[in-house]
Amino acid sequence: MTKPLALAIKWVLIVATMAGILWIATKLAQAGNTMAVVIAGLVGMGILAVYATRRSVPLKYLVPGLLFMTLFQLWPVLYTASLSTTNYGDGHLYSKEESVTDIIAQSVREVADTPRYKMSIATKEGGDPATADLVLLLTKPDGSMYVGDKAGLQPLPATGVEKTSIGKITKAPGYTVLNARQANARSKDLSAIAIPTSDGGGIKPVGLSEAFEGRATVTYDAKADKLTDASTQPPTVYAPKDARWVNVADPTMSFPQGWKESVGFANYTRIFTDDTIRSGFLGIFIWNVVFAIVSVLSTFLLGMLIALLFNDPRLRGKAIYRSLLILPYALPGFVTALVWKGMFNQDYGIINQTLGLGIDWLGTPFGAKAAILITNLWLGFPYMFIVCTGALQSIPQDVREAATIDGANAFRTLRSIIMPLLLVAVGPLLLASFAFNFNNFGLIYLLTKGGPFNGADTSIGSSDLLITYAFRLAFSGSAPNYGFAAAVSVIIFLLVALMSIPGFRRTKALEEVN
Repeated sequence: MTKPLALAIKWVLIVATMAGILWIATKLAQAGNTMAVVIAGLVGMGILAVYATRRSVPLKYLVPGLLFMTLFQLWPVLYTASLSTTNYGDGHLYSKEESVTDIIAQSVREVADTPRYKMSIATKEGGDPATADLVLLLTKPDGSMYVGDKAGLQPLPATGVEKTSIGKITKAPGYTVLNARQANARSKDLSAIAIPTSDGGGIKPVGLSEAFEGRATVTYDAKADKLTDASTQPPTVYAPKDARWVNVADPTMSFPQGWKESVGFANYTRIFTDDTIRSGFLGIFIWNVVFAIVSVLSTFLLGMLIALLFNDPRLRGKAIYRSLLILPYALPGFVTALVWKGMFNQDYGIINQTLGLGIDWLGTPFGAKAAILITNLWLGFPYMFIVCTGALQSIPQDVREAATIDGANAFRTLRSIIMPLLLVAVGPLLLASFAFNFNNFGLIYLLTKGGPFNGADTSIGSSDLLITYAFRLAFSGSAPNYGFAAAVSVIIFLLVALMSIPGFRRTKALEEVN
């Protein structure tokens, strides 16, 4: 490649990168995230300073790795840690001011003899119709058009807009209009929409084609920091308590809309002070460690023994046998887990039918744990077999011959020669396998979903790992708690790190063998 061509490619890539960062910064600015815009700007300036000059040659190679490490490793860890010090969860998703706005908008009631809007349900262009935030495309009786979302009502330019003879919008630039089936599938989200208006009222949908503009029954007194619901007699007053608007006369009643706030280390202290959570957490942790250790040892030993067997030069057809043995590793793990789940069925599973057993594998704590370990052994030994095969083939043949000449038998050669040299290559992979199995969410979720559960407490399962427990806290139940789940995730991270440090030290010591 000539120098001018290389220089041109370099500047094209720099300009493309700067354009990408500018686009990201614009989107962040539109979302009101000032700090992220500043960070994006600093990253752009750094990239320009490194790649637009001939200085800092080592940084030209290090910057991509540092950026990806920050984006995909450091930032998720820091974000999870910051989230763990909040009450973020169902009913506590946004700020206090936004909760007031939402409560007032949701209290809107239609005023008699007021005209209705013609309404189309849409998402912003490029958004998934099944999950993206909904917006309402509205047409007043006088023909004026508006677009409404949780931020409020904005005029919709007429350019490029298409609508029916009755005024319902069918096409608008920048938006994707949902068809009847898509809109009906989002009926739950649609019922929660309330678009605030400048006069304190709001707009709410009626069915899939109309919306009304009404007046709010709830008012907010900023000075007293209280909400008053005039739809009841006498009016009900709500005051802030524990990040919720609580009925002053009856503290058991509150609005579902709360707000996100910092709770310090309350989530962490809850793990160790709440008797139910503490006892469950300790039991999960013990099983988690046992599962990870047994999985690593069982898969390694079986994989190593098979690798030793097929490393014998006298064995014929090794290529065919090796190909067959790595098939479990080649198949998708989720498919294999579901197949094993069917095999462990108490009534129809092939294991009980073939062996004449009646074991309830997935319905008892011991049976579920045994089923998980057996399935993970099947999934994990081919990987260890491949790794050990490669490591064994890298051991010089003359080392073994020297041991034989010195009078060492096969067992002594394996223990004193082959194993130390094998662990030099395999040791770090065993640590990685331990960390993977410590957080092996997919296997547990597909095979048992953490169960079986105690009938009195469905939050903690007999075969739960800490990661599946955190998942259930975050995404299951009537009131998911992301902040508490984040605290559990941080503890998982610290536990894996603390348990890995001695292993890394042992691995470093093994390097002396080489």
